[in-house]
Formats: sequence, structure tokens, C-alpha cells
Amino acid sequence: MKKKTLGLALCFTLAASMLAGCTAEGGDASTGLGQPIVVVDDNVTDTDATVDQGGEAGTDEGTDDDAGSTAPSGDIVYISDLTPPAGYVYSELTGELIDETIAEQRPLAVMVDNELTALDHFGVNDCDIVYETMNSTKNGRITRLMCIIKDYDSIEQLGSVRSARTVNMVLSAEWNAILCHDGGPFYINDYYSMPEVTHLNGVFSRVNNGKATEFTEYVLAKDVDKFLGNNASFATEYNKYYSGAHFQFVENRALEANIYDKIEDVTDIYLPYDHNSSELHYNETTGLYEYYEYGAAHKDGATGEVTAFKNVILQCADYKQLDENGYLHYNIQNNADYAYYLTDGKAVKIRWFRGANITDNTNFIDSASQPIYLNAGKTYITLVPKDVWDDVVLK
Repeated sequence: MKKKTLGLALCFTLAASMLAGCTAEGGDASTGLGQPIVVVDDNVTDTDATVDQGGEAGTDEGTDDDAGSTAPSGDIVYISDLTPPAGYVYSELTGELIDETIAEQRPLAVMVDNELTALDHFGVNDCDIVYETMNSTKNGRITRLMCIIKDYDSIEQLGSVRSARTVNMVLSAEWNAILCHDGGPFYINDYYSMPEVTHLNGVFSRVNNGKATEFTEYVLAKDVDKFLGNNASFATEYNKYYSGAHFQFVENRALEANIYDKIEDVTDIYLPYDHNSSELHYNETTGLYEYYEYGAAHKDGATGEVTAFKNVILQCADYKQLDENGYLHYNIQNNADYAYYLTDGKAVKIRWFRGANITDNTNFIDSASQPIYLNAGKTYITLVPKDVWDDVVLK
């Protein structure tokens, strides 16, 4: 079967050496993943269980045959190998068609407050990739979103905008993105002088929404006109710090049993973020995972549409706490660990690794150390803290 290697053989060797000591606590490297919990039913849990597909939980019996029976045959056709219609290119963020005039345009990475008071969000559904990361070890490990959008000329209202953390500096540089935020703890100050980091800080519009001031800042269309495009004081096209596309996209192809060790049915994802209770639930009609928090579906404030994703990546990531206020730094540079990739109601165990440079891409690979492929569409990524990785629940 045709598989692209992207010239990463050297990096895979590095990843293998990193992963040798990177199973989650209590995990077993031979199982392919260090113990995220898969719940078979409401009364049975097992830290390395297999979703029941006719075999006994915790075994492979019945799983591989069932998964293999639906696997497509023939070579994988990557979207990057297709010829787009005239005037269009395939987005490196989603694998979907976009206007060729923005082919080299750097995306924005917009910090979005995820406190209940900040809801409803605006514009999150228009973004290509949404990160959710723990904002603090305090307050029930409240999270914050970083929303990446390439076609920022389409923005009408995005936010509300809040402060950044060190992880957002690192992740935005990885995407060669322009980070949009409103301040942050002094730990991010050292990143301001780095040429790899481009950011817009606290310059966005205030919207009278009846809330406290900290919940009123949004990126509006007039802000895009004022600070980007011809008016920008920095390069708005990919520059020398761009490390290239992250993902290999295919057109709605099922996960294949001859590539992944196990393919499990997973339609419900429960994340260990106590404050906002983040969940994703698979909608069989749309073929998308819908995002929930605070006990309800997350809906765009302008359209009322539920936020949904074709791809979901759960990335186990270690961190260090920086002070007694709960500020933290994710140890994702020069590191590697385990992950889950979910699409079309299926989940597979994968791995990730990342180099030491702030512009290095995070690479997601299968058990044969080959880059995984993603289905064309939007992607949700969360950096699950390693100390609560065992508390992830997949059903």
C-alpha cells in the first residue's frame, strides 16, 4: 500500500527513543497506549479494555476481524495528490478547498475564553482547528480554547478574546500562526522577542454584551482590516519559520485494520476537565463529533449551530506547574507520548513526537511509525494532562 513518509525517518527514530520511557503511569508500552479508560458499559471499566465487538473485553477476539471487514482496499489517495479546480487549492489545515489567493496566508490563532460567563462564543465554528488546553491547575482545571483560522478575511466576530499561556506561544509558532490574545502571565514575556513568534496583543474591539469588561473583547472584521493584510507590521504570508503542513488528508476514508493495531467503536468522549466538563459525542447523521461543555452542546452565538469536528485528537502531554497560582507549562517540545485519533465513530491508538525547536511540527504516527492520515475537515485537539490521562473515558 502506498504510504507517504514525508522524509521523517530520522525523526521516527528519535520518537521511538523518546517513547521508550513515556508510557502513562501504570501503562504498558507493549499495549500501544498507556491506559486511557475505555468504558464498555456503565458498570464495567478497564484501564486497557477493548470496546465490546463480540469478543471479551481486554482481548482482541472479534475486534480485528470486524474492523477489517469494513476496511477499504487499494492505495490511499491523498488530497495533496489531487488537482483542485481552477482558482482553488486544498487547505493545509483541513484538506478542503479554499480560494487560491489565500494559499500562502498565515492563519490566526485566537485565544478564546472558555469560562461559562464568556458563552456564547462567536466564530469558533468557522475555525479550522480548535485546541483545548488546561488554563490553570486551579478552578477545576478550567480550559481555554485556541482557535486557528486561515481565512481570517471571513471573520465577522470571533471570541471573546482572553490571555495566552506559554503553550499557546509554542503552538502558534508551530503553525507559523499570528497569535491573537489579550495579555497573559509574565511567563510568556520571553516569547515576545522571539522572531518565530508573531502576536497581536490587546488591540481588538469591545462589544457591549452586558458582561464584565474581561468578556467583551472580540476580533471583528474592522480589526482584520486594521491590523492584517496590507496594514500589517509583520509578514502575513508563510515565512522562513514555517515548517510545512502538519497533516496528510484523505477524502472520507475509513480507518484501516491493516494500518492500526486496533480499531474501536467510540461515539462518546469524556475529558478530565472538571470545571467545564468537556465532552464530544458522535452524530451518525452528520458524521461529526459534536462538542459539549457545561452540560450542553456548544453552539455559535450568531448562528446557533453546534460546534462539530471531523477529526478528534487526544494528546497525552506532561506539564510542570510554575507557581502556586496554578500557571503551568506543557512539556511538549523535545518530547513524545501517546494519543488517540478518532473519526467517523472509530478510535485508534497512535503516538506523537515533537522536536525541540519552537517551530517544529507535532507529528502523529501509527504503530509502524508512519504519519497517520486525517479525513478532510475540521480538527479538535486537546492536550490532556498526563496526570489525568487515565481519567479519559471513551465509550
